[in-house]
Amino acid sequence: MPVMPSCRAAILFLILAASPALAQAPDGAAVFEMACATCHTVSPSDGRTPAVGTLRALTPEAILTALTTGAMRAQGESLSDAQRRAVAAFLGRAGSTAAAPTAAPICSSTPPIRDPSAGPSWIGWGNGLPNTRFQTADEAGLTAADLPRLTLKWAFGFPAARSGRSQPTFGGGRLLVAGEGGEVYSLDPGTGCQHWMFRAQAGVRTSIAIGTYAGEGAEGPYAAYFGDVGANVYAVDLLTGLQLWTRRVDDHPLAGVTGSPVFHLGRLYVPVAGLGEEIQAGSAQYECCTFRGSVAALDANTGEVIWKTYTIPDPPARRGENPAGTTRWGPSGGGVWSAPTLDLERRVLYVGTGNGYSDPPQPYTNAVLALDMRTGEIRWAFQATKGDVWNLACMSNGGNCPPDSGPDFDFGSSPMLVTRPGGGDLVIAGQKSGMAYALDPDADGELVWEYRAGQGSMAGGIQWGPAADGEHAYFAVSDSAVGPAEAGGLHAVNIATGQAAWSVPPQPPACGALGPQCHGAQSAAVSVMPGVVFSGSSDGAMRAFSTETGEVLWTYDTNRAFPTVNGVPATGGSIDGPGPVVAGGMLFFNSGYAFGRPGNVLLAFSVD
Repeated sequence: MPVMPSCRAAILFLILAASPALAQAPDGAAVFEMACATCHTVSPSDGRTPAVGTLRALTPEAILTALTTGAMRAQGESLSDAQRRAVAAFLGRAGSTAAAPTAAPICSSTPPIRDPSAGPSWIGWGNGLPNTRFQTADEAGLTAADLPRLTLKWAFGFPAARSGRSQPTFGGGRLLVAGEGGEVYSLDPGTGCQHWMFRAQAGVRTSIAIGTYAGEGAEGPYAAYFGDVGANVYAVDLLTGLQLWTRRVDDHPLAGVTGSPVFHLGRLYVPVAGLGEEIQAGSAQYECCTFRGSVAALDANTGEVIWKTYTIPDPPARRGENPAGTTRWGPSGGGVWSAPTLDLERRVLYVGTGNGYSDPPQPYTNAVLALDMRTGEIRWAFQATKGDVWNLACMSNGGNCPPDSGPDFDFGSSPMLVTRPGGGDLVIAGQKSGMAYALDPDADGELVWEYRAGQGSMAGGIQWGPAADGEHAYFAVSDSAVGPAEAGGLHAVNIATGQAAWSVPPQPPACGALGPQCHGAQSAAVSVMPGVVFSGSSDGAMRAFSTETGEVLWTYDTNRAFPTVNGVPATGGSIDGPGPVVAGGMLFFNSGYAFGRPGNVLLAFSVD
């Protein structure tokens, strides 16, 4: 997963199965005790499930948003509206009031969309089809020498949110970003003023793809493409924000799109993850499990599905009962949490998959898969951890836990397609096990080298995304579940040999005393430009490291409140999930992560 990294990567924080009696006269404490307490007291140190103290740092509005349109939408559907409001009020920060319906100042003019490929840009998750998260010097408009002059230019607050999960997209003269409530914003990169806002049917975690559009209803030639946690995919006019089409890509009630769609030549490649099922499996009354991960290719002009490939080929079948007498199903799992990586030379796309949720074990879980771009056929697979079948019941030895449960070692981040110095390509992927693997795409994914960066855990060794610059691959380490003192660190690995060029230990935490919610875990995706690799941390700091030595060149501490251009009260917190975006002389990143220390701010920096 990931709601956090696995991408359960965050792990969703409530198992909600309310009693009919509570629906009559909802009491927040009683609803929480019956429907939520098990999940939040099973393993307070697992690094993914927020403890009660963490939930109490959230506003009631943020909790309600999570239960209605956000990450916990599927679980919240099992409660009445009164029950959701009651538990949100019980858990939420005392004295909080709903944020006023403020908006960023509307831009005074609406310039035409520039060709995104003709100027500085960072489009989608990995800044290009290979997903290397690399930015050239010309496109960055910044150098290592500029870092001391970087200053905060503006801040934007996400309303009723406790995380910033959508990585900004910069292109065509616009900055696109989404909020937990399903709001998608088109902002001016220089000022933060708003061109338009679109509201999706559910929360949006993906970054936003930009591509040409030749269908009906658009005023311009470009569309913005993204998915939501309800498994809906959208095309929106990039100029006006008007919806062009929407398509639900999976009918499972707990399916969602967390990985960013990728656009190429009129097709949109969309990953699908089981956002909540392995969490629901913590309840012995839940029939575990029936979700299968997949990748779908859509016509970008109509939303029609061209092909869809499941990571678990066979549909689930009944497999007896658990000790509570509830039907068991399997196989299941294998969610695709991250953006596909496109290899145009070989006409394949690469994805990383997560663990299984229920038996029997499958060959395409915890794997890197190569799929034919035209047909979706699986060309080859590299499975790093066999037999990894896990769900939330395994944290308490519950009835839905498989007899031989695995370690929950997803590939939660996108594989990278890189060229070795001297020639030849590699597919490089990082796993929650703490391992990094380099595979030969011309030899059916044969292992070329492997490197251990972290100890690994269900809360992630290598979590949301490495980066590469042609010489080194950079792996930030989470390991938050191993212990606060062990969490964090950054490794530079020689692409040609798989040997360490340098590594640096976790930095002293900017948030204060080392503890369960204040530590140096570097789960967030990293980004690189010539001379500089950026890595955010759970301690609330964004740091720039030298690509040559690992020396810290620049640090910005986000642990405070920020005045915002849209008037929404906003604070920084843990930096986790998406990574920083560098383009056009500016640096953008989110701060705040509910499964660490909550926050709700997007920050924009420049040297002027």
